[in-house]
Amino acid sequence: MISDERRLDRQLGRKPFLVTMEVNPPKGTDISELLAAVERTKPWLDAVNVTDGSGAMMRACSLAVAKAVLDAGVDPILQMTCRDRNRLALQADLLGAAILGIRNVLLLTGDDPKQGDHPDTKPVFDINSAALMGAAKGLAEGHDLAGKALKGVPRFCIGAAADPGAKDLTVEMQKFQAKIASGAQFFQTQAVFDVESFRRFMAQAKAFGKPVLAGILLLKSAKMARYMNEHVWGIHVPDELIARLERSGDLRAECVAIAAELIEAIRDTANGVHLYALGWEDLVPEVLTAAGIGSASAPAGGTRS
Repeated sequence: MISDERRLDRQLGRKPFLVTMEVNPPKGTDISELLAAVERTKPWLDAVNVTDGSGAMMRACSLAVAKAVLDAGVDPILQMTCRDRNRLALQADLLGAAILGIRNVLLLTGDDPKQGDHPDTKPVFDINSAALMGAAKGLAEGHDLAGKALKGVPRFCIGAAADPGAKDLTVEMQKFQAKIASGAQFFQTQAVFDVESFRRFMAQAKAFGKPVLAGILLLKSAKMARYMNEHVWGIHVPDELIARLERSGDLRAECVAIAAELIEAIRDTANGVHLYALGWEDLVPEVLTAAGIGSASAPAGGTRS
């Protein structure tokens, strides 16, 4: 377990630059590789996201894996989507997370099942992500969505997603504000590759006073970048970055260089970074060191973290 002082909800608004990383539960029960990745990167991280059927792929239960991450000494951020469960099950899982000691939740709509490995799945989408945030906020206030009182009240730190590269920034900021009204306390963004677009987004987002962690995705190859441009919502890798990957004789070194450059470029604008390592978690310390970010365990204000 971790000390209360190291919990993410205690760091928000206090630590000038936060670092989180995302992990995917396995398709199976063997979480040894996932826990090894968490252990390698633990000194650098303030929290670890555990995804919930990312890409509409069937994987192990995010709640169980988040508890394993917590037991490993890292504060988990439990991702929950509206895709697979109705409001009864979603509220039950939120309460279950609280019982297990999990405070941080990132609440999302979820990917369309047609995109995943069980395309005949019947989606639920009983409520949307903003409504789920409102449900979590209500539970923390002592009542469920039906207004019924709880016996024992959970404590949540509610997160939401944001798309700084949205084509209509006005609509995106309306969504941003609505999520705050529903209870969002921090934001993690889609992968950022266009620094100027991110700065325009942050120029408006900062007015709301909620921490925003910029998504930084570790690019493994030009082929991967092109695939994401064609198939992954909210991501556009610029041609010049694709060209750099094509020219590189060392893709891991180029990946580190690109990620570190992006972090340095948004460092003065974002409140932190959220790393999409995609299996290259071993590069995370190298990326952060190259970007001039110290270990998360260093005292706030004592380093550039």
